[in-house]
Parts: sequence; C-alpha cells; structure tokens
Amino acid sequence: MAGRIKDEDIALVRERTAIADVISEHVTLKSAGGGNLKGLCPFHDEKTPSFTVSPSRNVYFCHGCGQGGDAIKFLMDTDHLTFVEAVERLAGKAGIQLRYAEAGPAPVRQQQGQKQRLIAAHQAAAEFYAEQLGSAGARPAREFLAQRGFDKSAAERYGCGFAPDAWEQLTRHLRGRGFTSQELVTAGLAREARSGSLIDRFRRRLLWPIRDISGDVIGFGARKLLEDDDGPKYLNTPETPLYKKSHVLYGIDQAKREIARQGRAVIVEGYTDVMACHLAGVPTAVATCGTAFGTDHIGVLRRLLMDTDAFAGEIIFTFDGDAAGQKAALRAFEDDQRFVAQTYIAVGPENMDPCELRLARGDTAVRDLVARREPLIAFALRSVIGRFDLDTAEGRVAALRATAPLVGKIKDRALRPEYARKLAGDLGMEIETVQRAVHAGSGGGAVAPAPRTPVAADSPQSMVEREALKLALQQPVLAGPMFDTLGVENYRDPVHIAVRDAIAEVGGAATGASGAVWIEKVRDACADLAAKARVGELAVEPLRLDAEPDPRYVAATLARLQWGAVTGRIRELKSKVQRINPVERKDEYLALAGELFSLEQHARALREQAVGGL
Repeated sequence: MAGRIKDEDIALVRERTAIADVISEHVTLKSAGGGNLKGLCPFHDEKTPSFTVSPSRNVYFCHGCGQGGDAIKFLMDTDHLTFVEAVERLAGKAGIQLRYAEAGPAPVRQQQGQKQRLIAAHQAAAEFYAEQLGSAGARPAREFLAQRGFDKSAAERYGCGFAPDAWEQLTRHLRGRGFTSQELVTAGLAREARSGSLIDRFRRRLLWPIRDISGDVIGFGARKLLEDDDGPKYLNTPETPLYKKSHVLYGIDQAKREIARQGRAVIVEGYTDVMACHLAGVPTAVATCGTAFGTDHIGVLRRLLMDTDAFAGEIIFTFDGDAAGQKAALRAFEDDQRFVAQTYIAVGPENMDPCELRLARGDTAVRDLVARREPLIAFALRSVIGRFDLDTAEGRVAALRATAPLVGKIKDRALRPEYARKLAGDLGMEIETVQRAVHAGSGGGAVAPAPRTPVAADSPQSMVEREALKLALQQPVLAGPMFDTLGVENYRDPVHIAVRDAIAEVGGAATGASGAVWIEKVRDACADLAAKARVGELAVEPLRLDAEPDPRYVAATLARLQWGAVTGRIRELKSKVQRINPVERKDEYLALAGELFSLEQHARALREQAVGGL
C-alpha cells in the first residue's frame, strides 16, 4: 500500500502553485502595499479586511482569527481536505505526477491513475443510476421517496438513483465508456457471477451515491424495495481502494461547511434521516454507512470541528430511546472520551427518527429535536441507574459502582463535581461517599500545573522576540547563522519558546531557505496549535524596518533579544547578592559579584550593538 507523498514532489507542488490564484477562487484580493494582498477572511465574519496574502512567500495569514499557511493549508481549511488530498488536487491542476513512498525502505510509484479511474467510474455510475430513476421500472423507488416526504428536487439534490432489473446493464454501459472489467470489479460496481461472467453488484434497488469529504463519489448505498429480494435491507459498496466504511460519513460533502461554521455535527442513522434533517433546516447532519460510529469517524469530524482542548464543539447523536439506543449511547460516551467536543443525545418523541418526525410533525419538530438535546453523560447516567433497584441499599451501592467511573471519565474536570452532586441526589447518598467513588473512578490523577504566564503582547520583550523570529522565518539564509547561536533562554513568551524549539528541531534557521516550504517545515514541527498559528502570523508580518534587512540589523535585533535575558539575570543576581552576608559567606559573595560585574559589562556591549544597528 502506498504511503506518504515524496518530499520533493510536495516541494514542487508548492513551488508551482501561485497562492494568490488559489485564494482568489474564494476571496476577492486587493493590493495592500509592499507586494502583499488583502481581503475579507473566509474563516470568520469580518467587515474590515484582515486576511493577508504574501505572493512572494506563497503564504497567507489572518490577523483577525489567526488562520495561516500556504496553498495546501488553505485548501485543507476551506474544503476540509486532508494534507494528501489537498496536495493531490493542486498537483492535478499543475500537471504534476506525484510519487509515493512506502513505509519501508523501498520507494514505489503509486498508481495515481487508478484512483482517478475508479472515481470516474463511480461518477459515471451515479449519472447512470440517476437517469434510471425516471424509468418505468423505477416506480417503487420513486414511491419510496415520496412516501417519506422527498420530491423530485430532493432526489436530484442527493443524486438518488435506481439500479434496474437487469443483470449487466450498468456493466455494459461502463464498458462502453471505456472502463475495463478489472476496474469495475476493483471499484465494487460489478462482480463475477458463478458462470464467470461479470454482473452488476446492485439490482432492483434505490441507490444513494456516497461521496467523500471532497465531493467525489466513492460508493453507493442500496435499499431493498421488493419483497422477493432475498438480500439484506441495505446493501453497501464493499471495501475498495476508495471506500473504507469506518471512515465514511454519508452527507459529509454537503454538511462540512456548516459543521465547521456552527461547530456542531448531528449523527443520524440513515440516508433518509440525513436528507430529512438537511431539508428541515439541520444542515449539519451526517450518517455512518453500514457500521457503528467509531474512532475513525471521530477523526473525520475532528478535522471539521477543529477539536482541541480549548475548543468545545458539539456532537449530537439521535439514537433511539430503546434498549439498543441506550447501548449505542453508552458506547458513544466511551468513544467521546477520545475527543473533546461536547457530546449530546437527542431522542425523538415516541422514538421517531428524524425522517419519521418530519413526516409526522414537520420541519420545526426536527429542529426542535436537535434544540432539546441532552448532555450524553446525563443520558448515560440515567440509563445505567435505571438498571438498579434504588429502594435497596445493595441496589444503590451497585448503581454507584456502575456510574462513578462514568463521572470520573468526564474530560472537563470542572463538570465532575456538579455531576457528582447530581449523582448523589439521584442515588440518595451522601455527597462525600459519591465524591470518593468518583475520585477513584478518575484514577485520582494530580491536577495539572498552571501554564506559564506569557509576557504582554505589546511589551518591548515580546516585540523583540517577534522580530527575531520573523527574521528566522522570513530571512533564514541571512539571519540563520546568528539566530541559531542563541538559546531558548532568551525568550519569555511560551508561544515564542515553542516556535524557537520548532526551528531548532528542524535543524536551525541556517538550514532553511526563504519561502513556503521552510515556513511549513517549521509549522509542522510546532507542538501545539498556538505555535502553528504564530508561525503563520510572523511569516507575513512586516519587519520593523523600512529598508531591506542586512547583517547589521540582524545583529542589532539579536543583541536586543539577549539584552532582555541578560538584564533579567542581572536583577536576579543583584537580589541574591543583597541577601548574602559578605563576611559569613565571603566566597559565595565574591563569586556572585564577579558574575554580576561580567554580566553588566556584557549588557553594556549588547546595548551599544543594539543601538548601533538600528
């Protein structure tokens, strides 16, 4: 199986991609002076342009929301693609044939043409099935949709189709379009019969095309319509090079922008539920395809929700309220601990799913279902408590043992005491007893230390740190040799420290070359999102210099950077010397005094160098 794209090819894609051309497809850009362009940010609402594009460096940055990067990152953010998907799209536009390397030592060439051929075959099949929906034989499919409240317009919006009552009609059609038998089998569109001939995989069924996050058709979901069909109620495309059911969310292509904008995803159980939610005004609905919601699906949604420890998006499940639904909710709660989004459950009246609810009570009822969501932990606790007889001491203790670990697993520690108090009330037990059980269920972990307080953003120290990092990012060839000699002890802002560590991790600024490749290399090495955002910001922020920077300016800036650290050390030494009795601790006093004298001389030299270069 092919692995990552070769670094040389990624660099070539960046080199041949004009970032202004890519961004101009989404944003109106105007000249902002200094060779930069500006426009309204596509990632947050604003009236005054703060979105800056630097064509010379092939990077962008928004001073309003902190989004930044190169053309690859822009496509990842706007179209919610993976890194590989974005590179492949840009490579296709630039006419670049990408090469892939396996995880092992031997590089191989990915059959990139195969993927495009399979996608093309699926698109042709989707068009064929959609056309068949209007045929006489497709009447049961049209009636199925109409009975569930979906008209012709809805069917067209979701590309609904019909697999005709024939054994090889699609196969013949696609062969006539130039696709080989092997391609149709690999795509999961056809299969070999017992006779050895090739036949269609789907027959006499209503079909929904399943698209990936970029909008390409990668498979189909087929619903049984006729009683004499002895197959399963739903039949999906098998696992193929395109279709991995554990990663697929139906409707993600239509829902992705609203999920990202609203910070919310609604998980429903079927294709018609997705359609019903979207048409009723809940555009963030998606569904799994023939498998339970799992870890890989969480990964897909995390990309859209920007799920981090500091961001609280919402995942809303619409499970049934019956025993199976309760079991699914508890399983989802366990999965929820793997990501940070706030998780809720919405149970329809009389256990109706969104499609049934829309038919029975209209669009407003579907929107109200989502609005009345309940925290998943509350639902899970209530479901577990319901298994025990709370009228007996044994029942209450057993219920506590079953529920305390659930409260202990709540990722937001501020919520644990509140749910512990609620649990105590529900069980009729003393709060101290419940709190001890919850603490034991959480593992009794120590409280994390408080983060280091950063210096003020507009302080002289912070400004000089920014300037030094800008030189390393924007002018690595010029500034690198001097910049790399200074350690991280010269920085006080934790975010700047993280950026400085990232530069050191990739080999230092002296190893870089001006442009997007170098900036992305540093960004990728950053340990957290704040540092990544700061790299993007500093990459386009003008230097505090009217002319082109030269070695004297670099030396002056780095002297100012050192001066801040040296003067801080001087203050510490002065305080320590003042607290020492020079008679009782003569040797220590003399050593500190000598170090202080040396540092003061160094500080004066740095100050002269800083002033002389500006």
